[in-house]
Amino acid sequence: MKLKTTFATVVIAAGFAATALTGCGTQNDNAPAPATPGASADVNGLRMYYEVHGTPSAQPPLVLLHGALSGIGTDFGQLIPELSKTRQVIAVEQQAHGRTADIDRPLRTAQMAEDTVTLLRQIGIQRVDLFGYSMGAGVALEITLKHPDLVRKQILAAGGLNAGAMHPGLLEGLAELQPEQLHGSPFHSDYLKNAPRPEDFPRLVGRVKEYDQNDLPDVAPEAARQIKSPTLTVIGDSDIVRPEHAVEMFRLFGGGIMGDTPAGLPNAQLAILPGTSHVTLVHRPELLLPMIPAFLDAPIKDAK
Repeated sequence: MKLKTTFATVVIAAGFAATALTGCGTQNDNAPAPATPGASADVNGLRMYYEVHGTPSAQPPLVLLHGALSGIGTDFGQLIPELSKTRQVIAVEQQAHGRTADIDRPLRTAQMAEDTVTLLRQIGIQRVDLFGYSMGAGVALEITLKHPDLVRKQILAAGGLNAGAMHPGLLEGLAELQPEQLHGSPFHSDYLKNAPRPEDFPRLVGRVKEYDQNDLPDVAPEAARQIKSPTLTVIGDSDIVRPEHAVEMFRLFGGGIMGDTPAGLPNAQLAILPGTSHVTLVHRPELLLPMIPAFLDAPIKDAK
């Protein structure tokens, strides 16, 4: 019998694909584990966990925003050691994720964005670059839309502007996803290792299911077109985000023009990673690590 492709089957399969990928040479198994200089702050009723890596530089700090069911190490463990060599990196864990315990409110993009901004203000950060992955891409986009003066540049990885970003039918069967189906995946093992209440994993899965049913991004093209922060849009070539949607985003952010003219290249950039799925995107350091600093360090051209 052919298995219907739904959110549940994608998450289950991709979670275990990530396990295989991280065990098959895409990371340096002999490298020392990165330090985790973590702290927590009281933010809008949360005890919100964050980490600061590296030292301040001429560039703003890079803020890392993880995906659903995940956390800092799960999504960015292969990227932080190198990225933090040349810039300060701040990574946060959202409500119910990782070391930030759940509280009595639904998971919402707007609230996660405000939690992140409030935390950054508390620790004295006034200007940032953003790298949001999956759910975190939606959070990054919300921050950029609501707090444009805070964001210099943004990287939106494996995220979209609306439900049309995804392949048709993907969200069907969302209710089928059960916590037990994720046991043994990096999502589950990292949660057990890091969460203040490891027994709350089923609660996290429930939060994410409700979130995906009720709070998918819905950014109008006109709003996206008004964003001034240079944006790098990144997806995998086998992502849940359709390539056509990524190209649409790229154009709305000012890309898709011919660069061999006196005006030159636009501030916006687009990357489609070969041989890469949704979950494995953040486990391709050999592709991302040359790309991210190059984008962040590129001069910003004045808008005409």
